[in-house]
Amino acid sequence: MSQRDYYEVLGVSRNASDAELKKAFKKLAMKYHPDRNPDDPSANEKFKEAAEAYEILSDSEKKSAYDQFGHAGVQGMGGGQGAGFQDFNFGDIFGDIFGDVFGGRSSSRRGTRGQDLQYTLELTLKEAILGVKKTIKIPVDKSCSDCSGSGAKPGSSPVTCSQCNGVGQVRMQQGFFSVQQPCNACRGEGRIIQDHCRSCRGAGVKQETKSLSVSIPSGVDNGDKVRLSGEGGAARGGHTGDLYVVIQVAHNEIFERDGRDLYFEAPIPFETAVLGGTINVPSLESKIALKIPPYTQTGKIFRIKSKGAASVRDSRRGDLLCRVIVETPVNLSKAQLKMFEEFAQSIAGEEHHPIKQSFNKASDQFHNK
Repeated sequence: MSQRDYYEVLGVSRNASDAELKKAFKKLAMKYHPDRNPDDPSANEKFKEAAEAYEILSDSEKKSAYDQFGHAGVQGMGGGQGAGFQDFNFGDIFGDIFGDVFGGRSSSRRGTRGQDLQYTLELTLKEAILGVKKTIKIPVDKSCSDCSGSGAKPGSSPVTCSQCNGVGQVRMQQGFFSVQQPCNACRGEGRIIQDHCRSCRGAGVKQETKSLSVSIPSGVDNGDKVRLSGEGGAARGGHTGDLYVVIQVAHNEIFERDGRDLYFEAPIPFETAVLGGTINVPSLESKIALKIPPYTQTGKIFRIKSKGAASVRDSRRGDLLCRVIVETPVNLSKAQLKMFEEFAQSIAGEEHHPIKQSFNKASDQFHNK
């Protein structure tokens, strides 16, 4: 069964603001929350569907991936086809939006997660269009092997924070309202390290240089992102963040990309323009023989089917468009110049220069008005 569009689930437009997303989700959650519909299984499914949509669209990185690649772009990110709801942190969602609206004790501290990292990868135009596998080296925080990422001295363990009893948050009374905030004693972690690991000085992580193999799909363009799950920064006692490889396509001296089409200009000799002939033009894979008909003028565009670019979402190749420029011969000998003079006299009639004739006519009309 195909998944519904996340924007359709929340009933918002694709350019909805964060406030509009939050308002739409709150309305649906209030309507379909299981506590309010204990005897309606369909309400529970709708509630989960809305939570999944909000989980993705409220996160800028996940939203960007979804907008570019649809559900396939957010697999393993807490949404998308095949992702289970065990991946969602409902406590985080409702802590941000509802607080204690539905009653009961609110979620404890958030699970610690490492920082998401970003790496800019420059590709040639050919690599971007045809796809490529690259090896990159990045500095990352990795879990300390001496303390297994706990930050505590080997042989010891962090102790439960007595201030928040391991919850990571404390409840403060402000007038009629009860507000939760991170515990200052343990900085919201729920545990306190008494004896720090000497190797990582209690951080639980150490910086290393890591080599990664990245498979770049065909059709990427400037600004596209490839997500490597779990290859970001580590966190003490928590989950590793993600790495986002941002594509930057280097300037190409021959081709200019416009969507799925590639444009370039090719010079043709004067005699080929007049008599016709064949020239060899470049493509991404190899050279192509392009037939030039007689009397070809500068600016004529020839289209070569299915030799352009593809896109990530559509593997069909666009076209290659060649704009020809008639090259005037230079460095002629006196004898050659004389031959051209004789040739020019033989084609002096207007019937041989229809473009010039049309231009002169338009110019005369302009000045006679």
